[in-house]
Parts: sequence; structure tokens; C-alpha cells
Amino acid sequence: MNRKEFRDLASPEAAREAIDSLPLEAGVERVPLAEARGRVLAERLDAELDVPGFDRASLDGYALRARETFGADEAAPARLEVIGEVHAGDAPDVTLEDRAAVEISTGAVMPSGADAMVPVERTDIDDETGEVLVRTSVAPGDNVMFAGADVAAGERALGPGTQITPRDVGLLSALGVEELPVRASPRIGIVSTGDELVRPGGDLESHRGEIYDVNSYTIAAGVEDAGGEAVLYPHAGDDQDEMERLLREAAEECDLVLSSGSTSASAVDVIYRVIEAQGELLLHGVAVKPGKPMLVGRLDDDESGSAGSTSGGSAYVGLPGYPVSAMMVFRTFVAPAIRDAAGLPEPETATVTGRMARQERYAEGRLRLMPVGMTTDGDGEPLVYPVDKGSGATTSLAHADGVVEVEPGTDYLETGEPVTVRLFSPDVRPPTLLGVGEDDPTLSRLLDSLENPRYLSVGSRPALRRLRDGIPDVAVVAGPLERDVDADELARWEREWGLLVRPDEADEVSGLTDLVDRDLRFVNRTTDSGLRTSLGVALADLADDRGVDRHDLVESIEGFDLAVRAHESPARKVLAGDADVALGLSDTADRLDLAFVSLGHQPVRVLANPDRRGKVGVRDLERVLDSVTELAE
Repeated sequence: MNRKEFRDLASPEAAREAIDSLPLEAGVERVPLAEARGRVLAERLDAELDVPGFDRASLDGYALRARETFGADEAAPARLEVIGEVHAGDAPDVTLEDRAAVEISTGAVMPSGADAMVPVERTDIDDETGEVLVRTSVAPGDNVMFAGADVAAGERALGPGTQITPRDVGLLSALGVEELPVRASPRIGIVSTGDELVRPGGDLESHRGEIYDVNSYTIAAGVEDAGGEAVLYPHAGDDQDEMERLLREAAEECDLVLSSGSTSASAVDVIYRVIEAQGELLLHGVAVKPGKPMLVGRLDDDESGSAGSTSGGSAYVGLPGYPVSAMMVFRTFVAPAIRDAAGLPEPETATVTGRMARQERYAEGRLRLMPVGMTTDGDGEPLVYPVDKGSGATTSLAHADGVVEVEPGTDYLETGEPVTVRLFSPDVRPPTLLGVGEDDPTLSRLLDSLENPRYLSVGSRPALRRLRDGIPDVAVVAGPLERDVDADELARWEREWGLLVRPDEADEVSGLTDLVDRDLRFVNRTTDSGLRTSLGVALADLADDRGVDRHDLVESIEGFDLAVRAHESPARKVLAGDADVALGLSDTADRLDLAFVSLGHQPVRVLANPDRRGKVGVRDLERVLDSVTELAE
């Protein structure tokens, strides 16, 4: 199969125009009032009755003729005979005559002949005569809500385009509306492609390169957030016939079909071939980063009367396969189209101006949608730092607060340069504490006691670099420090490290010499880890004892360069049978029921940026650290 090459990339503006040209009309549906909150009214609603439908008392008291109270005051009250009472929900059975009053409850129907009411607080009862003494004067209409005073029959109640709020539900309830016409939520079909995908909850065969399907559920959440109805379809493989069948099924049932994956210029990416063969490919490739391999097109409508179709065909947008690319393209180009089809306004976009915490280079000639996180410096001023592990890393968005758009002509952003961050929503709040560093189980438990912390597990060496650059509030480093750093040590504790093996092989490994001298498959930690540093020191000591070069010992260890992140990842390779020995912690061995061979203890230090000691999050962390009695002083 020939490769499809990207040639002329479309501009972001052209991509928006292409999506705007797609047939994406969801129509109108009627929904019960109980389900109307948040929906968009499709047409004007007029009141078909008066609200209230009768003259009613606004307070507890006495209904009367206003003229009977003229001149009444505390010294000379008006005396009226009480001829009856009316409660809410009762039909009055009395008619007022001269010098008479009727006891009345809030919301009750005003009796015939009454044109005002006086609150009970301004009256007394004469115990001898039973008359009511009215100690104030009232005018006609006082303390009475007349029929139609709230809403009059024939009045415009709500107009088209109104997004129904709880207040509107109250109004419609008062008007007796049982159901109402609203803009239908556009049905958005979601198809993830690729033979390697497995739905969450399924059995994952990592040795075959299988991964869990991130995009289907992430995009579905974005669709719902934009006002659409997400419809998940079984994921398609890379077979063109099966992909065509699935896309057509989704197109017949939905207003818009979104796929993720199979859009780039590789031999197995075939969606664009389906669109070219069965419809019209409007666009392939956009000058944005991430998200270049984006498709926009139509599928011809061969089915009569199919839902979501128009004479112009079915709308289709192909998103890139990497999660960050897919979501950035969806958020930037597709979500606005869904909101427009649902009749929803663009959400309020909060923007924050902050300074770049470090320099960021970029010279690719495309609009860059850069995920960023936010923190504050010691003076409380916003700082912005890139959160980008690549398009395939889901945490690039989970750890980000918003996006900075970097124009194509920008080669780099300087440290301290002002940038504008478009927050993912107005509700986004930067973390109270930004920490970076070693993955450590004790630290994880400590963070649970803080409110809204953010911790980026980047390893000890990168943590020290970022601390020197002034990005985080605190850095957590393990093992020996290779150089001094300008920081305040808040706390330290010891953790036991060593080798992890399966319990049935515990007698086969007794120390580091077995790893060097025997043919054992080993899995290491990445070079940024403090555990890797401690292992390197131990190997250097062993090499000195034997009078050999350290590199010779390293080369004798099978898999020494097989390095994974996080303190449990190596252990899980041992559990899976992919390795005989792993580098890890005693805590991990206990948690996963593995045998443990101790190689010593290493310190874990919590280092604070000296300029951030006054931040609330740092002070809270200090209190938590002080309260943990098991930490060594």
C-alpha cells in the first residue's frame, strides 16, 4: 500500500471553515420539564394562563375593604367584625360587607368584596367582642398579588435560544408546562481505530503492544461537555473494509462521526482512503502542533431517511491517534461546532497572564497549542511552565491548567516572558503546592493530607534542575546529591532499597554479586531516578573491591539498560515473568508479595525553593511533615 504524504498543510482558519461547512443539524425534540435543565429552547413559549390565576393574599392577616381602615392608627384602631376565614387551597365562601374582615392565610384567594389585606402583626383581637382591631391604614391593593401580576396570559415567557436554568424551570412549572421543545443534542459517533486498542476492563497483552483505548472515553466526555450525546462504537482495526462498514454504520445513526487514529501518513492509516472513495475529503493535515494529521470530510448518504444525514452527506472529522493531539484538536476545532449545533453559547473563557518559568524553544512553523501548568512565585505572581511529555502521554493534559498558543513565527519563549494562558475552564484553580521529583510511597501518603497539591513524578535529577530553574515549590530527591543546590530542606526520611525477586526464587539471589556474576534478567530504573543513582554507587564500590572497571560490571548485567519509570514498574515485570530481578523498594516488595534483598538505605529529602516558604501550600506541607513522627530527624 502506498503511503499518503502530507503536502500542503491547511491553516487553522481553513480547518475551522471546513468543519463549519459540514452538515451538522440536530433538529428539535420535546422533553419533559423534569429533564429540561441545561437544554436550549427551540422556540418562543408564551404564557397560556395568568400567574397567579386569582387575587391572593401576600401575608397572613385579614382581608378587608381598604376604606374601612382610613385614618386608623395605634391610638384609634378600626374595629371590624371577623365573619370567616380562608386558607390556601380553599374557595372563599363569604362576601365582605361594611365593617367586616375575613381572616386569611398567605396565598389564599381573596374573598369577594375585599380589595386589600392587613398583616396580622398590625392587628389585635378584642377578647370581649371578638372584633379585630386594625392599627394601621391600607390602600386598595396593599398586600395583595392580583391575578396575572407575575405572568399574564399571552405574555412572552421565554424566547428561543434560552438555556433552561433552575429559575426557568420554576417559571415553566408555574405556567403548567409539562414538556417543551428544545434543540436536540447532536449525536456524535466515536470510533477509535487500531489493532492495538483494548477497551478499559479488557485483558491487556502488553507483549503484543496492546494499549487501553484512551481516546474513546476522553472524547466522549468532551462531547458531553460540549452539549452533544456521545455514542461509542466498537473500535475498528486497520482493515479498510471493516473500517468502512463501521464508519457508515455510525454515519447513518449520528449527526457527526469522530474517529481517532489512522489519519497520519503511514501505510496502515487508511481512513482517508475510505473518505476519498466513499465521499469527499475536504482537508487532510493542519498546520498545528499537536494535531497535524487531521481529516475533515463527508460520507455520501446512500441510505434514505437515516438519522443524522442530510442531502449533503454525513459529517466526519478524523482526529489524530495520540491522546494529547486528539483532545487538543477536538477542543480547538470540533467542540465549538458541537456547541453551535446544540444551540449552546461558547463557554466563558478565562485567561490568565503569567510569566514563563523557563525558556521554551520552538521553531517548527506551525501554530503550537502548548499545554501548560500554572503556579505562583514567592510574591504570588502567576508562573507558567510547559507540561508536555509528547502527544502520546495522557498526563500532559491531566497535569495542565490551560493552553498557550505559540504563533508559527515564534522561535522561543524566554524565561520571564509574559504569556496568555487560556484556562481549560473558568473553574480551573492552580494547585496550592507544586512539587516535582522522586516517586516515593511515603510521599504519596503525605500528599493525601494536602488540599489540591500537584506532584509531577519526574525523578530526582530533573527535579533538581527544575528547582534550580525556579519552577516548583518543592523538589523531592532520593539518594546521594551530586551537587549542592540552593534550597531549604524541610524534612528527610530513609527508605530501604534493593533487589526484588519472585518468592520461589528468593534463595537464588542473595546480593549484588549474583546480579553481576549470574545470567539473570534484570530490569532497572530510569537514569533520572535516585534508585538508579544508588545502584550506580554500589556497583562502583563493587568494582573497586574487585579491581575492575565499573563499566565491565554494568555490561555483565543482562538488561541493565532496560529502564522503566515509577517504583512499582520494575517489580511488575518480575511478576509478569519478563525479568528475574528488579531494582526497587522494600515497601514495593511488601505490597506486591515479592522477596526482597536489601542493598542498603537511602535518604529522601524534601527541598523547598527558598522564595516559596511563605506560600500557603508549602506551609501546609511543613505542618504535615512535622506531624509524621516516623520520619527521622
